[in-house]
Amino acid sequence: MSTAQTPIGSGFSRASTTSDIIRGVDLVGKVAIVTGGHSGLGLEAARTLALAGARVIVPARDVQRARNAIAEAGSGMEVKTMDLTNPRSIDDFARNFVETGLPLHMLINNAGIMALPELKRDAQGNELQFSTNHLGHFRLTLRLWSALQRARSARVVSVSSAGHRFSPVVFDDINFERRDYDPFLAYGQSKTANVLFTVALDQRGKGEGIRAFALHPGGIAGTNLGAHVGLDMLKKTGFVDENDRPIVDLDRDLKSVPQGAATHVWCAVSPQLDGKGGVFCADSDITPVLPQGNGVDLSTEDRSRRLTGVEAYAIDSAAAKELWRRSEEMTNVCI
Repeated sequence: MSTAQTPIGSGFSRASTTSDIIRGVDLVGKVAIVTGGHSGLGLEAARTLALAGARVIVPARDVQRARNAIAEAGSGMEVKTMDLTNPRSIDDFARNFVETGLPLHMLINNAGIMALPELKRDAQGNELQFSTNHLGHFRLTLRLWSALQRARSARVVSVSSAGHRFSPVVFDDINFERRDYDPFLAYGQSKTANVLFTVALDQRGKGEGIRAFALHPGGIAGTNLGAHVGLDMLKKTGFVDENDRPIVDLDRDLKSVPQGAATHVWCAVSPQLDGKGGVFCADSDITPVLPQGNGVDLSTEDRSRRLTGVEAYAIDSAAAKELWRRSEEMTNVCI
């Protein structure tokens, strides 16, 4: 288990926004890739990095839609074609970037899907949430490894969730071949994988200046992530009001988009994290480890008392190594 998983007293809070984090930070000459950077939290993070001077590349399946979105957000961002569920598409995108000779200072693995109501698989037979949220980003990160090395000081930021508490990675049946499919167990497993990937990646990369971070952004209804959850569920769980508008209530960890993306940006640029890595963050700080065996059911938990720490199983070094091994087997990609 990571001994680094201890809050550092960053001075930021749940109310902090991307503007608070980026104030005074100069990213001129830096290069970032932000998956899902054309909508929601990803767009806010990409826009913030670009405003600070970074060259930001947004891979997207629907290039024209992404270009339209970033055109409204400002300059400094460019869109390239990539589909996270298509290995060849990922390889092509990464190869084209590597061949530019550019260093990659920041890779924000932000894109994701949540709670698909029915079991779906990618073309390789992998459960789609695990494939999109973890395997696609695993492949992308490894294919971009030489560009991360060129930066000499790079950060890989993976957007997980408090939803990792729904499930550990079930190594005996990752793809729901022998157990009943459940949308939130599958989502939770993929979000735990994001954290374990961070732990394993940091161990492999820190000697080359590549550090890794995972994060929980908070509860934000105004994004596309909850598209499969449904409006009735969002109302029932208190994410939107009677007029279908997203609720911002920091006491319940319900945030605006600029507040939700603040931890993305903090993990990507903050000097407070220099020399650190392999940790789970929330509210622009490193979180504590949750007490084991708390038995909390996220579907019924009182959000006013919700803890935003990390489960011990999500930062377990042995599980992180096993996930890395399995991911190499499932993608046929290694460093």
